[in-house]
Amino acid sequence: MKMIEKETSIIRVGIADVKIVRTPDRIRTSGLGSCVGLVLYDLEAKTAGLVHVMLPDSSLSKTKDINLAKYADTAVAATVDMLLEAGCRKFALKAKMAGGAEMFKFKMTNDLMKVGPRNVLAIKKHLSLLNIPIVSEDTGGNSGRTIEFDPQTAELVIRTVKQGITTI
Repeated sequence: MKMIEKETSIIRVGIADVKIVRTPDRIRTSGLGSCVGLVLYDLEAKTAGLVHVMLPDSSLSKTKDINLAKYADTAVAATVDMLLEAGCRKFALKAKMAGGAEMFKFKMTNDLMKVGPRNVLAIKKHLSLLNIPIVSEDTGGNSGRTIEFDPQTAELVIRTVKQGITTI
């Protein structure tokens, strides 16, 4: 008797979006310039969440009803909550991330313009507050990225513009 295996799907995450995936499916986001793609996963549960973070702090929002996935300070906690609801264990969560590039060089030294590095720092701060370790990262630089995560192997494949493919 032959087992029927589920076909693998690639779940796409948009800008300022978050989704959860279980093996055998994989999860992908593209268009990471100054944005950061944060993957939180529980390897034993074979489950992962991917959030495409645009900005470091929800206090930048002009509206009262904010998109939790858009800001680092709200996206980390929202993704953790979704993973816990999906059966993951908080102590088992680990993180990988990519993006946070400085896509445009400005002559000014105003740190407010350095959105990519500020996104990376804000995400690291919120992961630290939740005691979630960062296993690996590919952040900074000045090139855009597309990332794809496999919750079966915990491999994050990163396609960087004009630099090729790496796996972390």
